Amino acid sequence: MTTPPIPVLLYHAVMDDPPDWIAEFTVTPRDFRAHLDAVVASGRTPVTISALAGHFAGRSPLPDRPVVLTFDDGFADLPGPTADALAARGLPATAYLTTGAVTPGRRSLLPPAPMMKLSQAPLLEQYGMEVGAHTITHPQLDTLPAKALRRELTEPKAVLEDVLGHEVAHLAYPHGYNSPAVRRAALRAGYASAVAVRHALSSGTDESYRIARLILRRSHTVADIAAWMDGRGAPVAPFPDSLRTVGWRLYRRARARLKGPVFAG
Repeated sequence: MTTPPIPVLLYHAVMDDPPDWIAEFTVTPRDFRAHLDAVVASGRTPVTISALAGHFAGRSPLPDRPVVLTFDDGFADLPGPTADALAARGLPATAYLTTGAVTPGRRSLLPPAPMMKLSQAPLLEQYGMEVGAHTITHPQLDTLPAKALRRELTEPKAVLEDVLGHEVAHLAYPHGYNSPAVRRAALRAGYASAVAVRHALSSGTDESYRIARLILRRSHTVADIAAWMDGRGAPVAPFPDSLRTVGWRLYRRARARLKGPVFAG
């Protein structure tokens, strides 16, 4: 390891009674507030993905001990109590929105759940969040043909830019799934960074188009947050894909050719 670990936390819904399909990746509001208090107590400096991407591009230095908070999909709690809890502690964050799931009348592969509305995206910025894209339908990008992949990357970027009135430069891969071809497509689509999952700590030498994140499950505790803030408890990126990851990708591609797009896998 040549640079200190950087925790990039990945949250989904923050609610007491989530739908079953997202319950494993949901934390309660009470636990969420305790997590945020642990982040503050760690003394780390909260930054956005923009700051991290700027460092990777050589444009700006990072503070000595940064931390990044991210939120995927766009659940209904985000522009309300979740944003309030962040703002109360002066914590910036990055929210990645699945445009098909948050736009009335549009569809996505996400199962039913309470979602925010696309029109609330500017409100997130008023709370101090930056907004990134999380595709239209939440597909497994590394299983898509080139034309469908290009649409899933370019359309949500344009939709969010129209709503916000400025460039949207950051992407999150649904399920964290990506590949060299997907990463090249993200670059061609005009994104300055893309986040994966990897359930690992990032670092100052991580890869701009598969930034590692630590995915929060309902079973994670304040002790887990404290360990991550201390740079412990998870591997540190960058590291190559394992043979298991490569094999799983090949399996999912074969399944997609037979069955078409599916939500999870």
